[in-house]
Amino acid sequence: MSFAELGLSPKVLAAVETAGYTVPTPIQAQAIPRVLERRDVLGIAQTGTGKTAAFTLPMLTLLEKGRARARMPRTLILEPTRELAAQVEENFVRYGSNSGLSVALLIGGVSFGDQDAKITRGVDVLIATPGRLLDHFERGKLLLTGVELLVIDEADRMLDMGFIPDIERICKLVPFTRQTLFFTATMPSEIKRITDQFLHNPVQVEVSRPATAATTITQSLVHTRSAPHEKRQILRNLIRTAENLKNAIIFCNRKTEVALLHKSLVKHGFAATALHGDMDQRSRMAALDSFRNGDMTLLVASDVAARGLDIPDVSHIFNFDVPIHADDYIHRIGRTGRAGRLGAAFTLVSPADGKHVAAIEALTGISIAFTGEPLPPAEDDGEGERHGRRGRPERGGRTEGSRRGGAPEGRRGKRAESGPEARERLEPKERAEPRERLEPKEHSATRERAEPHERSEPRERSEPRERSEPRERSAPRERSEPRERSEPRRQDRPAPAHPAAARSGPPRPHREERDEPAVLGLGDHVPSFLLTPIRRKSK
Repeated sequence: MSFAELGLSPKVLAAVETAGYTVPTPIQAQAIPRVLERRDVLGIAQTGTGKTAAFTLPMLTLLEKGRARARMPRTLILEPTRELAAQVEENFVRYGSNSGLSVALLIGGVSFGDQDAKITRGVDVLIATPGRLLDHFERGKLLLTGVELLVIDEADRMLDMGFIPDIERICKLVPFTRQTLFFTATMPSEIKRITDQFLHNPVQVEVSRPATAATTITQSLVHTRSAPHEKRQILRNLIRTAENLKNAIIFCNRKTEVALLHKSLVKHGFAATALHGDMDQRSRMAALDSFRNGDMTLLVASDVAARGLDIPDVSHIFNFDVPIHADDYIHRIGRTGRAGRLGAAFTLVSPADGKHVAAIEALTGISIAFTGEPLPPAEDDGEGERHGRRGRPERGGRTEGSRRGGAPEGRRGKRAESGPEARERLEPKERAEPRERLEPKEHSATRERAEPHERSEPRERSEPRERSEPRERSAPRERSEPRERSEPRRQDRPAPAHPAAARSGPPRPHREERDEPAVLGLGDHVPSFLLTPIRRKSK
C-alpha cells in the first residue's frame, strides 16, 4: 500500500514524496482513512511507529477547506512536554509546506507576547502543553469554541506527569461535536476511563501488542555495582567497545544524576550534551539541535526525552539507571531501531535492581540476557563504604581496641587500662564514705534504694541514720527547765537554720520561752512549729 491509496490530498502527497517517504507504517495505513472519515480514533502502538504522521497528514487534508478565526483555532494538539510539541510543529512545517496553514506553538519558557500575537491573528493548528494552554485561556486570550479536531498524544505520559485533570478540563471546554484522536502506547485503567468518557464510538487501531519493543532492537543487560563511580567506569567501557556506535542516548532516573554523568563524560573526553527538566527552553533546543546535527555524539537525558522524540538514526541506547516504571523502559529503548533500522539497547543492572528488571521482563514478555561475565564480589579491604579516604572508620564505628572492651590509644601511644583492676583504682570503695557524709540522710537513703548494685554493704552505711533520729532530740528540753536557766542574750543565740539542715545537722537547742517581748531577727520568721521539736515519752 502507498500513501496515494489512503485518500490524502495532492498537496500532502507531494510534501510526503519530497520528504522521501513512499510506504506508510501499519498504524498510518490503518488510522489515516479512519481520520478522514471523521471518526474518533483510539491508537495503541509502540513508540517509533509513526504515530505523529498518522494524525498530521489527514489533519492537513481536512484543514485545506475553511479559514481560521481570530483567537479560535480550528484544531488542537496536546503534548506532554515542550520537546514533543516542538517536534509536532516541525512535522506540520515539513508536510504542510504546500498548504499555507498557520501553526502556533504554546509551550512554557517562551514569552506570552509572541504567542498572544499569533493567536490574535488566528491559527489553523494550535500545538500546546496543557499548562500553558490553560494559562492563555484563563487570561482571556484564547477561545476553544471553534475546535473541530482534538488530538491527545502520548496519553500514558500525560498520566505519569499528572496532566489528567487538565486534560479532563480541556475536553470540557472544546465543543461536544469535535472529532477526537487519542494515541497511547499503554492502556492503564485510568486511560481506559478517559477514553470511555470523551471518545464517542471510537475505532481502535492497534498495530502491536501494548508495551512491546521493536524486533529490530537488540536488548542486553550489563552487570554493575551500585557505586556511582564504578557504574560510570563501566559505562565508559561500553561506549568505547560498542560496535557500530554512531550516536547514543544515555538515560538516568534523576536530573541530578544527568548533570553528574554529563560532567564526568566531558571530563573523560566524550562529546556529550545534557537534557533534563531544570534546563530552560533555549538550552533544551540547543542540546537537541547539537545532537541531531551530529555535533554531539552522546545525549545524557532524563525521561523527559524518552517519549516521542523523533531523532533519526540513533544507533545505541544506554540505561545508566534501570527505570522504576517498566513502561519507561519501552519508551527509552524506542528511541533506537526506528523505521525498520537496527538498534542496540544496554541496561546497567546492579544487585539492587532485580525487582525492576523482573517487572520489565513481565511487561515485555521476553527474557533479557546478560552480556559479559558477572562482576567478582567487591574485596573488603577496609577502604570501601566502611572507611573514608584516609582509612578512618565510619561514623559510629569502633576500633579494634574498642571491640575488645578497652579504650583507644591516647595521644602518646599508651592504651588506657581496662578491666576490674582499673575500675577498682578509679572507683575505690572508700570514695563513697565522704560522699555519704556530705549528703542529707534522706538523699543517701534514696540513692541506696535506686542503686543497690553500685553500693556494697548498704546496711553499714545507713547506721548513722539509725543511731540519730530527728524525733529523739528532745533530751535537752527534759534536762533543763527554761525558766530556771540563765537566759542568754538574744544576739548571742545562733540563728535558726533551714529545717532541712536542722534535721541533718547536730541537735539544735529548743526555743526558749520568755515573758518579755523581744525584737524578732531574720531567723525568727521561720514558723514555730518547724522549730519546736516533738516531745516523746522516754521508754
